[in-house]
Amino acid sequence: MTEAAAPAPRTTRPVPAGRNYRLLTAASIITALGTHGALIAAAFAVLQAGGDGGDVGLVAAARTVPLVLFLLIGGAIADRLPRHRVMVAANTLNCVSQGLFALLVLAGDPKLWQMMLLTALCGTGQAFFSPAAEGMLMSSVSGEQASRAFALFRMSTQGAAIGGAALGGAMIAAMDPGWVLAVDAAAFAVAGALRAFLDVSHIPAREPGGGLLADLRDGWKEFTGRPWLWSIVAQFSVVVAAVGAAEAVYGPLVARDELGGARPWGFALAAFGVGNIAGALLMMRWKPRRLLLAGTLCVFPLALPSAGLAVPLSASWLCLVMFVSGTAIEVFGVSWMTAMHQEIPEEKLSRVSAYDWFGSVAMVPVATALAGPVESLVGRSEALWGCAGLVVLVTGLVLFVPDVRNLTRRTETVEVAAAPLLPPTSADAEGAVGRLG
Repeated sequence: MTEAAAPAPRTTRPVPAGRNYRLLTAASIITALGTHGALIAAAFAVLQAGGDGGDVGLVAAARTVPLVLFLLIGGAIADRLPRHRVMVAANTLNCVSQGLFALLVLAGDPKLWQMMLLTALCGTGQAFFSPAAEGMLMSSVSGEQASRAFALFRMSTQGAAIGGAALGGAMIAAMDPGWVLAVDAAAFAVAGALRAFLDVSHIPAREPGGGLLADLRDGWKEFTGRPWLWSIVAQFSVVVAAVGAAEAVYGPLVARDELGGARPWGFALAAFGVGNIAGALLMMRWKPRRLLLAGTLCVFPLALPSAGLAVPLSASWLCLVMFVSGTAIEVFGVSWMTAMHQEIPEEKLSRVSAYDWFGSVAMVPVATALAGPVESLVGRSEALWGCAGLVVLVTGLVLFVPDVRNLTRRTETVEVAAAPLLPPTSADAEGAVGRLG
């Protein structure tokens, strides 16, 4: 009689990133493909309808303003209700608004106020979606695997964003921009259907609270009680505004006047996206012990594009600078998500993420509105050097915060049965099959 087989040994491993993670990643890839083409299509739709650059700016602002206004409410609601329901509702609103936008454009003669209204609805959906998606993503992975999972997620969505922009541009060249908007509406419908299958049974039920205002106060207390958190959000309110003004306003002007047109600037933006992918690949392997110190040091290169435009550099050197800055900022992005995942209680993730998003985007409309007057006052080159200097200044100041320098990666593990953690990368096995949100 043979001896009974011994039970399979149990090994200590991080909790796997499973079905929820795969659904979130697939849905984010789909929406990134649609949205980045639609952003280009919306601008061309305004121009096709007889609008000018100012009208394009108004439509863009119509998306940003409700995003800023509703982010904090969206974060509180996402921590109060099941996050996947908030995400699906937001995707539904985006699908309907983009679908109506597409119909208006395809029917001909859309009015500026109609395009602004529908774009504002899309921004409102994004305000509710983003905090819920970030909280859902962070709750879908655990243990040491989190950093690699975030890097893979960001790499996938960045790649889809590049592909979506390229596909959208090609479609606009061949057909009416309304069809690109229709594709975006369909992408939101498919992504919303995928997100409806997310499993939230592992998330503890929310205890009854004191209302929406109490939830907002609780999130604010969590936010302000962590010096590393509020200091970096304050830093990025300036960094994102400075970089946004340089790249959204001054970059196209420099390309037109110094580099020979829009084509070199398009290559530079593509190089930044390729750098994002390279940075995500790096972070799938590199796990810096001092998360925020490594991430913050990698914010300094964000000053390089503004400086390069101020010189200005040739198109090839500008592409290299954009690639380097794109790689560096992705190191920060993965480190930041890992720190948030590690330090913030699960039931408060969406509220804290909302304060993070709010701080990052609140100054962008102001910066882009002031970019033109500042250029007239001091000159374009001087304004660009000012953008670069602001990035360096506020990033240097953040390094004086002890928690930013000293917060370390924890390596806690959970004992579970041995199982594959994530689809292996090409470095793990040749030919293996492989956002937020």
